[in-house]
Amino acid sequence: MTPTAATPTATTPTAGPTANLPVDEPAARSWSEVVKQVTETSPGDLQVRSADKTEQTESMLRCFKLDTENYCLGLGFVDKLPTGAQLQSLVSSPTLRAADEAGVEQDIPTGDLTPADFVAQRAAMPKSTRVAAELDEMQAAWNGREKARELRELVAAQTPPVNPETPSDEPTTQATATPTSTATPTATPTATATVVPTRTAPTVAPSKPVPSAPQTPAAPVKTPASAYIMKGFQTSQEKGYWCGPATFQSIDWADDNQKDTQASWAKDLGSTTGGTAISAMVKQTNVKTAWPKSAGTYVVQNVSDWNAQTFFTVHQKHLGVYKAPVIEHVQLLKRYFPYLAFNHSGHYQVGRGYDKANGTIAIFEVFNERRFNSRGNVTDGPRNIPASALFNATLANSFQNIGL
Repeated sequence: MTPTAATPTATTPTAGPTANLPVDEPAARSWSEVVKQVTETSPGDLQVRSADKTEQTESMLRCFKLDTENYCLGLGFVDKLPTGAQLQSLVSSPTLRAADEAGVEQDIPTGDLTPADFVAQRAAMPKSTRVAAELDEMQAAWNGREKARELRELVAAQTPPVNPETPSDEPTTQATATPTSTATPTATPTATATVVPTRTAPTVAPSKPVPSAPQTPAAPVKTPASAYIMKGFQTSQEKGYWCGPATFQSIDWADDNQKDTQASWAKDLGSTTGGTAISAMVKQTNVKTAWPKSAGTYVVQNVSDWNAQTFFTVHQKHLGVYKAPVIEHVQLLKRYFPYLAFNHSGHYQVGRGYDKANGTIAIFEVFNERRFNSRGNVTDGPRNIPASALFNATLANSFQNIGL
């Protein structure tokens, strides 16, 4: 695909319902410009209350240009600005659901926040509270814009996986999922080198964004044949809607070897019975962990314009070079995760390894069906999933994004 052009006349979309979301603000070149644009484009309380569903969706998910990169609230960095019709489809129910499969029970919620609930939560906030939440989200985006640019360039170049150089250090149980994408990761060795993306300074505090300092790109490196991190730090969610707190508990526990409670993380993440927002997962990773020291500022990245090959390549870089976890954001369906007895809703998992030869990505599954349904399977713990299956599960989630 063609990279987004960096032009000084790029603008941010208006809050009104339009077919192609035209923009009327210049690209932000400083944090102060981001603050100004976010504050001025956030609708007032009366405007939100009088807006219909279409207007609310487009105002709560409005997009901005950060130097050369497009970022949409709730959705993350996008290669292409979404149209009004695409935004409306986001707040509709996912098309891949349990009812599509004969003999499989209807979805059981597991704890991510749907786009419709994200829009409703933001719209219910007073403007001052909403702007604060939007600026918290935009801070990570601003600090991570260089990472987003290099991910976009990777997609444009369609970079293939690199040649394995080191043996597997931790084989795990192989899931039997059958890849459903035609773009299946290849296990054919290649000598292509991976250029390490520029890593930005980690976020220090939610009120003090740290601008990215120009850095000299690191020399090309090769990712290992397989890599696994966080061994022994798997967790299991304690409530049906706590996949976010459980995933974050694992990520933070592996970072500082201190296992804080899921209840404490649910509070920090703002988790409700409706679930947890991925923007909150990314924010807390930047604020509360040291993972950004190796991987750069974590961002919300949309993957709708990726293919399974790129998805797998990005995981190899993040896990094999940075040795930092990926926040997986999937639709927990049996067709992609055959260890399940039933289908479930949007869900978070810990991306914590990969194996090139098998074309798999290793995860910590934090949801144990048996805990919430006596007819369910024991499903939590380390799993290996075909990269194409995990990619398709990510696309099946309405948000179509990950945190890394």
